[in-house]
Amino acid sequence: MKFEHIGSYLIEKKIGAGGMGTVYYGRHTETGQPAAVKILLASLAREEGFVVRFAREIKSLKQLKNPHVVEFYESGVEDDNYYYAMEYVDGETLTQLLRREKRLPWRKVITFSSQICLALKAAHDAGIIHRDLKPSNLLIAQNGNVKLADFGIAQLFTANKLTATGGIIGTAEYMSPEQAQGKRVTKHSDLYSLGTVIYAMLTGQPPFNGKTALDILQKHRFGQFDRPGVFVPEIPRWLDEIVCQLLEKEPENRFHDAYVLSRRLKEVVKKVDLSLQEETIAAPSDNNSMPTAVISNETAAPGAGTWIRDSMRVETDRTRRETAIRTLFNSTWVLSFCLLLLIGGGIGWFWTSETMTDQNHRESIERKSEAERFLELARHMQRLGDSPRAEKILTSLSFLLEDGSQHDKLYALTQKRLARLQSQRLKHPNRYAMLNSAMDRADELLRANKHEEARRVWMSVIDLYKSDSGASNIVRRARKFLNEKTAVDP
Repeated sequence: MKFEHIGSYLIEKKIGAGGMGTVYYGRHTETGQPAAVKILLASLAREEGFVVRFAREIKSLKQLKNPHVVEFYESGVEDDNYYYAMEYVDGETLTQLLRREKRLPWRKVITFSSQICLALKAAHDAGIIHRDLKPSNLLIAQNGNVKLADFGIAQLFTANKLTATGGIIGTAEYMSPEQAQGKRVTKHSDLYSLGTVIYAMLTGQPPFNGKTALDILQKHRFGQFDRPGVFVPEIPRWLDEIVCQLLEKEPENRFHDAYVLSRRLKEVVKKVDLSLQEETIAAPSDNNSMPTAVISNETAAPGAGTWIRDSMRVETDRTRRETAIRTLFNSTWVLSFCLLLLIGGGIGWFWTSETMTDQNHRESIERKSEAERFLELARHMQRLGDSPRAEKILTSLSFLLEDGSQHDKLYALTQKRLARLQSQRLKHPNRYAMLNSAMDRADELLRANKHEEARRVWMSVIDLYKSDSGASNIVRRARKFLNEKTAVDP
């Protein structure tokens, strides 16, 4: 069907089409503002629940404002044709860029990925999951900025996106394992999809391919991919590790959120730049040395400048010492004295080695008694900040040593350390003040229906205190709240 206008927009030309509908370039009749107008398939309006889903998703999109998200303008229905107007981005999709360039330099990949993280964080904070993150939904503007399109729109098409595995929304090559199983999607599902996009930008292909969509979905669930570094050895190992973590099968093994991921991506650039600076500083600068430009070149092996510098220094020192040493050992008296020392030392070692070995063995056994190992374990737990566990170890050890036999010194030492720990606990009764305050703040956020903020507090509590035995009850409470809200929220 040909459209000349729809709603408040004059349609000038068709700019794309897909399974969801057709995209046109239009201008607002009053303001003249350009827009990308997507007119959905007329058959969708007849599907059960579509109108309700459309209204719900559009309401969410109106709340989403971010420089790296295609801005939503308005939506409506005209002659049973549902449409929505979005910001028109003058540029190309990431799909088009990859077709032309095959793959992208790793620094540009980090720049693009960091911008996508900002878009995802804004959406996730608003409670919106993209569900269909892929190169064709990433628009590269003329100024190089990335904008993410079709946020939440994939949810509108649950009725006609079914496969043998159940209700599935998304594109097979960029779909998370939980989506491939028809399970509930979360922000971690979007992070997995971002991992597949980063993989494609680095290597020129997604992590999994297959003859059919079902083959690819099975590989996402059970298959093992080749690390990006296998195809592109020059990418930093830190970036290689980030991609592999994003593509973990279990959602909880991926990054906590898009913000954490963006920080890790930026750290890669800092680490690489720092290592290059160290190599440049280490490069020799005197006239008799290798040119600095050769050593500091990015294609040189890591540490090349340091290795060459040290090698030349050793050679110079060796040359300076060579004459004096050779003169000394050319003396007959010196050689005779060294021979006598060697014979005498050998005889002494023969008579004393067995006695010393037995003595050292006995001392080693005594030093590594079970009681002292437990004392060292308690000290280690205290250094880690887990005073309650250290106190439990010392208390149990005291019961075992209190018979007053040959362990009296160790018993006294155990009692002394236990008393010191108990005294510190009495002096600092509010050791978990920050933890209790955080849990109170989570309760307030929950009462204010700020569920995502409360979830973040609980996750932080678990991350920081999961190994602290003294906080085990509070950590258990945080896990309980987190599981209950995850099960209840849509």
